[in-house]
Amino acid sequence: MFIIKEITKAIRLTLILWLLTAIVYPLVILAVGQFAFPNEANGSIVQNIQGEQIGSALIGQQFTSERYFRSRPSAVEYSQGKDAKPTGISGASNLAPGNPALIKRISEEIAQLKDAGIQPSADLIYASGSGLDPHISVKAAREQLERVARARNLRPDEVLPFINRFTEGKFLGIFGEPGVNVLKLNYALDLDEFNRQQNR
Repeated sequence: MFIIKEITKAIRLTLILWLLTAIVYPLVILAVGQFAFPNEANGSIVQNIQGEQIGSALIGQQFTSERYFRSRPSAVEYSQGKDAKPTGISGASNLAPGNPALIKRISEEIAQLKDAGIQPSADLIYASGSGLDPHISVKAAREQLERVARARNLRPDEVLPFINRFTEGKFLGIFGEPGVNVLKLNYALDLDEFNRQQNR
């Protein structure tokens, strides 16, 4: 009889804990996220003028056109285009500093940057640890300023305010370094160009 009573108590406690941790807690967190931080809770999705999703402000993308600021390279490769399947992968290459494959990739990256007239900097050459970093340093953005301005038929001082606008400060004001969100910056430039054409 004592054993049955203890087993019943254990089953009741298990069900209560399951109810709290598997149903109540996730629903509360979901409700708080949707109410207090709806954009972040839904992936910080950026939409274009037509309302199409063009990416997440939290995940880097590759930009190759001269009209756009380049992102950090990715060891896992970003998903490309609207028909591309998301890789769902995050991670570094795990190649040693002396690995020939890594040296070759970095040498090619440096050559491409120099051909584009961009002074190579660490965050334009080396992939981030996650492979999904959406930011570049302010220095890396300014190195690309003249190239992007020239490609868009703008003066550098017309593009610089966009860099300043999308520069995010240090985390909690003390951790890390300021960074520029590349997707937001490039989309803002496209939006500005669209508005200029509409006003002509």
